[in-house]
Parts: sequence; structure tokens; C-alpha cells
Amino acid sequence: MQTSSPLSLGFVPIARPTFDVELAAQVTREARTALENAGFKVIAPENLVSTLEQAQFAARLYADNPPDLLLVFQATFADSTMMLHLAQSVDAPLLLWAIPEERTGERLRLNSLCGINLGAHGLKRAELDYEYVYAQPNAEQAIEKVRAVAQAGRVRRLLRGTRIGRVGEHPAGFDTCRVDQKALQATFGINIIQFDLQTFFEKVRAADTRVIESVRHRLGSKMTGLEEVDQTALNGTLSTYIALRDIAERERIFAFAVRCWPEFFTDLGCAACGALSLMNNEFKPCSCEADVNGSITQLILQWLSGQPAFDSDLVVFDPEDNAVTFWHCGKAPLDMADNTVAPKATVHSNRQLPLLMEFPLKPGRVTVARLSEATGSYRLVVGTAEMIRAPMSFTGTSGLLRFDRPANEVLDTLLSEGLEHHMALTYGDYVPALLALAKMLHLPVLRL
Repeated sequence: MQTSSPLSLGFVPIARPTFDVELAAQVTREARTALENAGFKVIAPENLVSTLEQAQFAARLYADNPPDLLLVFQATFADSTMMLHLAQSVDAPLLLWAIPEERTGERLRLNSLCGINLGAHGLKRAELDYEYVYAQPNAEQAIEKVRAVAQAGRVRRLLRGTRIGRVGEHPAGFDTCRVDQKALQATFGINIIQFDLQTFFEKVRAADTRVIESVRHRLGSKMTGLEEVDQTALNGTLSTYIALRDIAERERIFAFAVRCWPEFFTDLGCAACGALSLMNNEFKPCSCEADVNGSITQLILQWLSGQPAFDSDLVVFDPEDNAVTFWHCGKAPLDMADNTVAPKATVHSNRQLPLLMEFPLKPGRVTVARLSEATGSYRLVVGTAEMIRAPMSFTGTSGLLRFDRPANEVLDTLLSEGLEHHMALTYGDYVPALLALAKMLHLPVLRL
């Protein structure tokens, strides 16, 4: 699922008429204009909200379609009554915005900061979460914080009711891929839909040959070497993609966690990797080894960035070059390929069966993350890095990362914390939104 619609804001300006209402209306207009110019969809009452009855009316604007973020704009001082009602009535994360005032020696015209101070106290006592901004109406830093919290609010909402397809069980000895279905439901509202592996294989074997040929033709325009690999095995991988795509549509599955080995090789006679790559590229994230938490991490990153995400192994740390190799057999989405290198069809390096994608990852800023259960409870692991243009490190899909921390420190964190072997990435810097999401979900954060 790709989320390309604008972030939605419930924008409620509150004020008290004994303050400078004209100035309050002016700063409200400036803030709303700045938010709309920044691309937000702003849903707001027509006028300043100054009574509990008006706050109740404003809350009803968002009853049927909760916004990604509720922004209470403290146009002037007011007591906490209206703010508390809004926080308790609107199903959205809350951000308070106060306006600084110049020290003129004249009247305190807005007293906005004292208003959110009073409101924050009431919210804290009521055990309600909130974020805040203290800045001028058009401050870029404030707009970016609003964006990060709204992004996180959207992801939190999307996670509720998300259906993850788990195809088969995780392999023995891969405790990193264990899943706690009850905890996922309780913490995120996620539902795991279990599919039997052999029943799935029956669907793969029943794929329509005409559909297989159509997929092959489309794929042939994006990569080379399809005709050079075992054609029966190639058709098996393409049939796997067709089966996953059909199940996703029929069962409303947002992402898959697939047991990819050994049965794909031994029973079906092909590799799952290429099918997972195609699904990843079409915004239906797929993790191998039935790694449900890996798929959830990919979904989160995809929803934040509006681009595909990919989870993989960290296989080589080079302290001298301060570089880390991010590698997997061949399931990265094709959109991540370095545009100076044509993606190529290849075979699994150990099992010698297709279809796998082979290319180096494109250069650029990336966010690396993982929903981790290494401690027995959930944490969000977050890091930022630069993907460097470099020759392929190994066959398959790989990239060379330079984290913002030294490579040896990242390695020490990975091993001393006993983190999972899969990490996910997407292009761009989405750490502020991930930190806001972790706060909303009450998840500890570990920085890579």
C-alpha cells in the first residue's frame, strides 16, 4: 500500500476574547497558510474556538475521518478545558503550538505559551500524550516537526487492522524471526494471517501460463538475462509472485513473511527471492525466512517514505573503510538499483536456482530500522547512513553503507544488544518520524 495522499491536519485555533483577538486571527491565518503551502490538507473550523461548545463542534469535524494529526494552535491564552476535550474526543495524536511574543514593554497580547503550559499540565495529569512546538507561525523547523509527527500519526493509524500474511513457519534456529501474534495485536493492532506452505505451493503450481508469460514480458523490459536461466525454475518464481499478488488482493494482505527455504528449492524447484523483489517493488513488502517483524518494519518505512523498502543482512563490517555491506541473495526492489548498472537475472549462490535479482543498490541517504524483540519486548532500532556507489560486494543485491556512527560502534551495538540479523532500509531520512512513532507507541528506541 502506497500512501501518496497529503498528510491531514485537524487544525483547531483556540483563543480567549479578552486577549488581542485581531492579532490572534492574524497569526492563525499565517500558520494555516504556512501549513497549506507545505502540502498539508488542513481541516479546521471557520473561526477561532473560544468556548467549550465550539470545541465540541470542532471535534465532531474529525469524528468520521480522524486526521493524521490534531494540531491545537494556541492563538491566545485559554484554560485547559477546550484542549482536554479535543484530546479526549479526537482519535489522533496531539501537537500543541504556542507563539513567542516580543518583549515590548506594552501589553502581553497573546500569552500563548502560558496557554499550552496550562494545557500540557492537564494532559499530563490525564495521562494523555502530546508533542509541542514553540515557534513563529511560518517557522520551517516547526513545520518539519508537524510533518514528522503527522507522518508518525498516519503510520500508527495504518498499522491498526493491518493484515500480514505469514506463509509457513520460520526455520529452526531462526529465533530472530519468531512472532508473537497476541503482542502484535495488543501493541499495534496488527493481525497475522497464517497460510500453509504446501497449500500455497499448490496455488503456485496452478498459475495461468498466459499470466506467467505476461509477467515475464514485463520483467524482460527491466532486466537482462532471463533467457539464460533455467526456464522451468524461472516460471516457478514468476508463479510465486502471481500467487502472492492474488492472495494479497483477495485477502487484503498488506505484507508477507515467507518461509523461503529449503522448501522452495527442494519442493517447488525455484527461488522465492525474485518474487519477493517484485512484491517489494509494488509496495507489498515481503520478508524471507517468515520474518514478520521484518515485514512490519518495511511497511513502516514504506509508509513514511512513499518508496519501496527492503530488509537484508549486515554481512561485512570494515572499520578501516568505515563501511558496512548490506546484502541479500537477490530480493531488493528493482527501483533500488543503481541506474548505472542494468539489473540481471541470476541464480541462488548456494542452491543454483533462479530467479534472483542482481544489482548494486543506488547511492543516497537512507534510513535503517528494525522492529526488534531481542529483549523479549518491542523496541524500535533506528539509524541513518549514506549508501555509497560501489561495485557489487557479492552476488545478489548489495550496497555499501556508511552509517553516521563509526562502523565498529554499529557492529558493537548489533552484537552486544543481540539484535536480529535482518535490518530494513528506505531512501531518505525519516528518523524524526520514527522517533515520534516510537513515542506514540511507547516503544524504547535503540540508535544504530
